[in-house]
Amino acid sequence: MNAPGRIPLRSATSLVIANMIGVGVFTTSGFALHDLGSRWLVLFAWLAGGALAVCGALSYGALALRLPGSGGEYEYLRRTLHPAAGVAAGIVSMLAGFSAPIAMAAHTLEIYGGRLLGVAPPELPWAGTAAILLAALMHGRAVRTGALLQDFVVLAKVLLIMVFLALSLRLLGGPEVLGLPAAATPFAGFAKSMPWIALAYSGWNAAAYVAGEVHDPGRNVPRAMLLGTLVVTAAYVLLNAVFLWSVPAGELAGQPEVAAIAARGLLGRPGEVLVTGIVCLALLTSITGMTMAGPRVYARMAEDGALPRWLAGAAGRPPRAAIALQAGLALVFLWAAGLQQLMTYIGWTLSVSAAATVVGMMRLRVAEGAAAVPCRGWPVVPLLFVGIVTWFAIGSVLAAPGDALLGVLTLGVAVAAAGRGLRARAG
Repeated sequence: MNAPGRIPLRSATSLVIANMIGVGVFTTSGFALHDLGSRWLVLFAWLAGGALAVCGALSYGALALRLPGSGGEYEYLRRTLHPAAGVAAGIVSMLAGFSAPIAMAAHTLEIYGGRLLGVAPPELPWAGTAAILLAALMHGRAVRTGALLQDFVVLAKVLLIMVFLALSLRLLGGPEVLGLPAAATPFAGFAKSMPWIALAYSGWNAAAYVAGEVHDPGRNVPRAMLLGTLVVTAAYVLLNAVFLWSVPAGELAGQPEVAAIAARGLLGRPGEVLVTGIVCLALLTSITGMTMAGPRVYARMAEDGALPRWLAGAAGRPPRAAIALQAGLALVFLWAAGLQQLMTYIGWTLSVSAAATVVGMMRLRVAEGAAAVPCRGWPVVPLLFVGIVTWFAIGSVLAAPGDALLGVLTLGVAVAAAGRGLRARAG
């Protein structure tokens, strides 16, 4: 399974970018503007989200240097905390880390695809179903073929974003802020807005899931996570500067389609079509990127006996059975859950898993020392990440306890399944 040299640094970095740039950057700022009441505070929130993602990338990079194998949170937690914690994290990744986000992207793709084509989205998610199945076929052919296709689509997406920025930045006029509600306090506004912004940055750890197939993983996986995160942070800040200063802020506050509103205000209908096309491409690459990364976790778990052996696949070939399993789970989420419910569920569950992983890195660092587990910014970087992510998790439960309950149930099922599996293996 772990065939070295298959995925170069370029492809690992593009995988990170593909997993990060989804629909969040094109929709979140309207709600954040409503909660914060200031363009500058919204832009600062996007910078803060990028800084948090960099802290996560640096923390995971330390683990990748010490444990350069595929599997992500599964591999890290089973080696740093407890085997049961790793199995539980692998099950969480299977459900909330990849399958549910793929379904969320497919839902949104139908909405924006209909806008691009000028038609109403279908009542049943047939277009999203087709996108999931095509991504599974693409990455089921061969590791190198899937990576090259991924590189091409990510490059096209980045180029389109650059074209939009080049056309838009010279037209910004800075309309006056009119009719914005004032946030009760900046703290309350940030507490409400930051979890959604953090979700828009999720995916910075994607290279960790395919580390065993990356050339020189101890060196290139941390580089890919950091480089991809920095590229996406720069793109997010520039894009949101365009969105926020394109039209009067009162027209954007509380609106979910802030990118389309901004593009129409700056460039007319052609600009709206361009941005809608970028969103669709971003969603497609998000689906294909997660389809590439996620099954490597299940395959690694199968190699270790935590999942059925048939999910592991043959050496040097993509884990086709694991890809098929993830496609099936994504389709279940797509047909059973709505978009908003999926977003809350994903954000809460993944924040808990990521915080636990960084705690595991800190434990390993204390046990083995700085030479074995080098982490830039130690101990501020991992402590800052764990503290802020924990705040997000608590805030999400308080804001939407019903939707967060699904995440709590997922964690409970994952822990119970992990304990049962380990007892069976011991017996």
